[in-house]
Amino acid sequence: MSETPPNTLQYRFDGPDDAPVLILGPSLGTTWHMWDRQVPELTQQWRVFRYDLPGHGGSPAHPAGSVTELTARLLATLDSFGVQRFGYAGCALGGAVGIELALRHPERIASLALVATSPRFGTADEFRQRGVIVRTNGLDPIARTSPERWFTSGFAAAQPAITEWAVQMVRTTDPGCYIAACEALAGFDVRHELGRIGVPTLVLVGSDDQVTGPAEARTLVAGIPDARLAVVPGASHLVPVEQPAAVTDLLVRHFSTAWQPAYDSTTGQMAIPAAPPRPVLAAAPQAVPQVAPQVTPLAEIAPAAAVPQPLGRPDPYDAGLKVRREVLGDAHVDRALAQADEFSGDFQEFITRYAWGEIWDRPGLDRRSRSCVTLTALVAGGHLEELGFHVRAALRNGLTPDEIKEVLLQAAVYCGVPAANSAFRIAQQIIREETTPED
Repeated sequence: MSETPPNTLQYRFDGPDDAPVLILGPSLGTTWHMWDRQVPELTQQWRVFRYDLPGHGGSPAHPAGSVTELTARLLATLDSFGVQRFGYAGCALGGAVGIELALRHPERIASLALVATSPRFGTADEFRQRGVIVRTNGLDPIARTSPERWFTSGFAAAQPAITEWAVQMVRTTDPGCYIAACEALAGFDVRHELGRIGVPTLVLVGSDDQVTGPAEARTLVAGIPDARLAVVPGASHLVPVEQPAAVTDLLVRHFSTAWQPAYDSTTGQMAIPAAPPRPVLAAAPQAVPQVAPQVTPLAEIAPAAAVPQPLGRPDPYDAGLKVRREVLGDAHVDRALAQADEFSGDFQEFITRYAWGEIWDRPGLDRRSRSCVTLTALVAGGHLEELGFHVRAALRNGLTPDEIKEVLLQAAVYCGVPAANSAFRIAQQIIREETTPED
């Protein structure tokens, strides 16, 4: 067990040094201990590698705001040991990392298991709203309700020690890293790419999972060419914790029988030697000693031909629509576009292309700063009918209620007390709505 530099992840190895590597990825708000009950049996055949997400468990708090970035950190950690090819099982956010690996780095994956995973986790608005709650109230509201999301009611009542473990695990997570992980899930959507996953895949879900349930699991199975579904009765979201024996048995059977070889003659891939292992950082007292595992050679794919780049300046509309959705939320943008008709449609296209694609997407100011400027300008111009949704946007962009208050106080001095008085009334209502945790 060791802590690694910011571009890698905290990790742990268990099992024989010369066995094939099997990676277990954690869910948001958990640590590698969510897989404790699977490790004893899995290590009879595999060298099991577990990792903690940034700011989770004992992992350093270096936020990662996308699944792509989390995947890059995982690969950097594995590369430091010369681990080139492996099996992968991940739960929820950990499962999203597995999908990313299978799509962007298929030569690394021998077999895949997706536990309580979805090609899109709810909506982007839901996860950005959760980030606003955490930024304003800390992680305690999320921690207190985590057993309801993770376990069936019967299990939570019968296992108070595990329920308390779940609460404390979330409560001790770094808030900034949790918010960044919510952003990663908000931006994850691979529904139209599932057909490109080319490894044998087990899709495993609890029958009572209300977060990413059987419907999402069936979407994965329908989209992935070589996938099969396993529904575990009497389990909710953290099915490896709630039904450990069933999950262990399913993982053993899947990875024992569905391990794709590194060389595939139909693709023109060539096997090359594995990279040599690098030295391991000094372990903490009583930590599990680290030994570089034996690895299977990496399959190298011939580089693709260069794609000609279009001449001229790219149209900013698509970038603007993406920024507009990230700042204002899908629900707001969907309403605005749905209400557009022959009269107002050109205006909606105009603001998407130029306000959001040209100005909001410029690198000179971050989005927090742009929200401060926007709130001030709306107060100064008396455009209070748009202030409400830009207060919501400011919260999503990382401003706290106290910082919004300071912006409006500053505006009161330079824009006038009556305008600021109305702005405070609107902002107070929006902040109350956005930052009050659900019961």
